[in-house]
Amino acid sequence: MASTTPGITGTGKSMDILRFATAGSVDDGKSTLIGRLLFDSKSIFEDQLESVERTSADRGEEYTNLALLTDGLRAEREQGITIDVAYRYFATPRRKFIIADTPGHIQYTRNMVTGASTADLAIILVDARKGILEQSRRHAFLTTLLKVPHLVVAVNKMDLVDYDQQVYERIVDEFATFAARLHARDLTFIPLSALHGDNVVERSGNMPWYEGSSLLHHLEHVHIASDRNLIDVRFPVQYVIRPHKSTDPELHDYRGYAGQVAGGVLKPGDEVVHLPSGLTTTITHIDGPNGPVQEAYAPMSVTLRLADDIDISRGDMIARPGNRPEVAQDLEAMVCWMTPDRQLSPRMKLLVKHTTRTARAMVKDLHYRLDVNTLHRDESATGLGLNEIGRISLRVTQPLFVDDYGRNRLTGGFILIDEATHNTVAAGMITGAR
Repeated sequence: MASTTPGITGTGKSMDILRFATAGSVDDGKSTLIGRLLFDSKSIFEDQLESVERTSADRGEEYTNLALLTDGLRAEREQGITIDVAYRYFATPRRKFIIADTPGHIQYTRNMVTGASTADLAIILVDARKGILEQSRRHAFLTTLLKVPHLVVAVNKMDLVDYDQQVYERIVDEFATFAARLHARDLTFIPLSALHGDNVVERSGNMPWYEGSSLLHHLEHVHIASDRNLIDVRFPVQYVIRPHKSTDPELHDYRGYAGQVAGGVLKPGDEVVHLPSGLTTTITHIDGPNGPVQEAYAPMSVTLRLADDIDISRGDMIARPGNRPEVAQDLEAMVCWMTPDRQLSPRMKLLVKHTTRTARAMVKDLHYRLDVNTLHRDESATGLGLNEIGRISLRVTQPLFVDDYGRNRLTGGFILIDEATHNTVAAGMITGAR
């Protein structure tokens, strides 16, 4: 009998994919840590390892520099820093992983926001010798702003402080005190040495005082199914499928509404409401990529067939009659400005893309610019420049179907687009709507 638990296939085997982002200050060992995960989980090819070993030898390094597995851009290798977001993939028998390797420098805040926006978990590296730095606090703030459900603080380079428990505990206490101001939901600390592999894949004998799991064990077992919003049904319509030219009699009257589930669980027989019309109907079939399915949940992409012929188009929303999103044209939001060409300022006109709907919008007001290092709110600010974050009011020309970002990151997030260039200029998180 097939399981009806989201994330479980009919065979009962978990097919979870964990998306996690990494961030760290300069020389915290982030690239080495990712390289160690790839190497120790046997997720690299022999020719890749041979290339890294050869490059390490050419540089006169005494060990294989696993950071070279991840610092793929020439500019990154030359400068010794991570510049852009790079996505890497690996798997263990228990779970698949997508790594968003994000830059830690303040001038690349927009890149970190991009990488962390879809993450289930974030790893913040802290150099055991340096302790908590300004960048560490900034990374913690950004991950909580983006509502990343799980946060791991990896205290790296423990080998360089002789695996001293007191050094580790001092960092834990300081970080936990700061994180309490951010309302971090799930915070885990792990002492490790990415260079030598201590507590990365296997528990280390060099730190017998540490009783927790290794980093990979934590990544394999952290519970993410409950992070999905399985209560509020949200189905933004991406495309209407109507195969008019089909000779198959069963497809002659086919009308399906394709999209990605953004929340809740949908099943044939469920009563749903169409927005903006407010008309109710019933789901008759749910079609997946490989045929009919008995339920759909985020982030599945499916096609819904309905009992009634309703005028539905791209940008519309399907929800529950008794559980609807806010229908709003006035939004309050936190935004990260992402373009160097111009500043965000009041009265600016832009396009807003929210789920599958795109509409014109105007910035009504800039309430404050936020200093992500000190959390100070500058209410005298008149604009937002590149990588700056602030709270704004936005007026949209047509209704959007939204939730608070803290409740649903998919229906609570949006991007702002320059009408002339069609470039993405900002990412936003809805905090209020009317």
